[in-house]
Amino acid sequence: MTENRWTRGYTQTELDDAQSRFGLRFPPDLVALLRDRRPVAGHDWNDSSAIRRMLDWPLEGLFDVEHNALWWPEWGEKPDRPEAREEVLRAVLARAPKLIPLISHRYLPEQPHEAGNPVFSVYQADVIHYGVNLDDYFDREFLGWNGRPWPDRIRYIPFWSDLVARNRA
Repeated sequence: MTENRWTRGYTQTELDDAQSRFGLRFPPDLVALLRDRRPVAGHDWNDSSAIRRMLDWPLEGLFDVEHNALWWPEWGEKPDRPEAREEVLRAVLARAPKLIPLISHRYLPEQPHEAGNPVFSVYQADVIHYGVNLDDYFDREFLGWNGRPWPDRIRYIPFWSDLVARNRA
């Protein structure tokens, strides 16, 4: 990774404030990374409106339920009214681990609260793995997405990993 891709890290107080402000708990590997350095192209945790937009992005993008066939049988019968479909989708996402924005539409799941969570690229219902973990993600982001083989197994994250699997099917 080249130096011009990174800038100074956050203080622990800045990270604590961000987590409190947005109702998040960063996994320890993200805290360690952001204390040491942060990506120049990454989201600024001091910019509340930009972070709020990115926190809302996955829900807004999943409204593919309105434009294509995104509706899982386990969600029950698909309601006729768009407002009712949105209500079901909000409930589904409320049970899923929150996603922490990194760069663009790349996200790290908040849970489990341990190092090694995969990174997801979330663009509407097109959700794919973009890194096995934070280190792997930044290598792929900066050095080439398919520069190395993908492992057979990537940590399972409820809902988000299921969405990846359904996109592959």
